Amino acid sequence: MTGSKSELQKVTVNRIIPFSSVDGPGNRSVVFLQGCGFNCRYCHNPETRGMCNNCGICVQKCKTHALSLADGKVVFEPDKCVKCDMCIKSCPNGSSPRTSMMDAEDVMKVVLRQVPYIRGITVSGGECTTYPEFLKQLCRLSNENMLPVLLDSNGSYDFSKDEELMDLCDGVMLDIKAWNSDEHKFVTGTDNDIVLKNLIFLAENNKLEEVRTVVAPEIFNATETVIETSKALLPYLDKKDIRYKIIAYRPMGVRSQYKTMTTPTKEMLLELEKKANDIGIKNTIII
Repeated sequence: MTGSKSELQKVTVNRIIPFSSVDGPGNRSVVFLQGCGFNCRYCHNPETRGMCNNCGICVQKCKTHALSLADGKVVFEPDKCVKCDMCIKSCPNGSSPRTSMMDAEDVMKVVLRQVPYIRGITVSGGECTTYPEFLKQLCRLSNENMLPVLLDSNGSYDFSKDEELMDLCDGVMLDIKAWNSDEHKFVTGTDNDIVLKNLIFLAENNKLEEVRTVVAPEIFNATETVIETSKALLPYLDKKDIRYKIIAYRPMGVRSQYKTMTTPTKEMLLELEKKANDIGIKNTIII
């Protein structure tokens, strides 16, 4: 076991999806953790970026009184919630009041309800590597229960400095948001030096499960990103058949100021996929 209950780290969990077929191979339970150091313009889960500061704005917007303030803290009553998302839409902090403080054992209890109908667990966010000790504790428990764990990461954590986490997890699904560092900074608010370092490190160590690029045509050069990412992956495909997922930006779930960005056409996505295929990346998918 990981240790006594008091030794387990509690983290802020945004939600747990019991079954997902798009967050790694097979049917998986997905754990979304709260908090992310990137501020992506096209973020499809913007309510997972920040931490609640108990300002109370969401309480005023909640028409079903599922939210209240008690001793300066926002209190959430799930039974009253109709998921209108007014709390999320009104939050100035990119957060959500509908979160839970959970440790690895708490999460595993939820996940194990889905056994034997899942192949494993994916930990996402936000950015899951905000909580490396929690990830290690969850991986240990999942390994005891024969459930592989994949990490869904933006690549901002230096995986090369955490051998223990690499040994415990089964792999990483890595976002390459833009190849050019200046464009990456425009998209996310930070450069991509550590992201590209992680791309090579994970591929070299057979821990790169999947690479994903969200295509938002106006804000970065998607063609360059797909070509350069494919070239970087090519030398490592004899170790592992790394999948490259090319994803269309869509306005659903994004912040209102970014809803007018252009969704790429199917033809554009097919063209990008062909460029990856021509370089030698055969395991591709567009969505």
